[in-house]
Amino acid sequence: MATLDNANQPPDPAPGSPSVGRASVLTVGTVVWLASELMFFSGLFAAYFTLRSLETGPWPPEGVELEPAIAGLFTVALVASSATMQLAVRAIAAGNRRHFRIWIVVTLVLAAVFIANQAREYAEASFTMGSHSYGSAFYLTTGFHGLHVLGGMLAMVVLVGRAANPRFRASETPAVEVVSYYWHFVDVVWIALFATIYLLQ
Repeated sequence: MATLDNANQPPDPAPGSPSVGRASVLTVGTVVWLASELMFFSGLFAAYFTLRSLETGPWPPEGVELEPAIAGLFTVALVASSATMQLAVRAIAAGNRRHFRIWIVVTLVLAAVFIANQAREYAEASFTMGSHSYGSAFYLTTGFHGLHVLGGMLAMVVLVGRAANPRFRASETPAVEVVSYYWHFVDVVWIALFATIYLLQ
């Protein structure tokens, strides 16, 4: 009887394989990492609104001229890069290495366009980080976000390099998904920054 009961039981998972219904170590690690990133940016937002509440004069100060329309245009480009990144994930999941590389390169181009505009904005700004508290808040929040964008671009460049190897197939999907999670996070953070700095002010 015991033999018949055992015969109806599913086979034991192979040693080292993830248990059914249990998140992989990579997924858990990514969630923890992004949670720490969320706390980091929450601190930056808190610093921005604290400085704003302590400012006795106008916010932004006189002489600060932002370009919400132009910033909004490049925000659209960054948000679009989330869509192209997701298309890259779908391509590699389907084993289509060629389409994966195309969509990753498109994502890189959109990210580069966004960073180029940020560099232009910094170069043309009439204030610096030391000009006033608004300058400190502006450069601190947008600067750290820009560094995160550059970090995501570096990760994509690594993926493009790895994709040159014919062995880069659907089995690499988890690694690509980790980069995509990070990239979506960076995009969402920028939407919040854009709304705060350029719209709400």
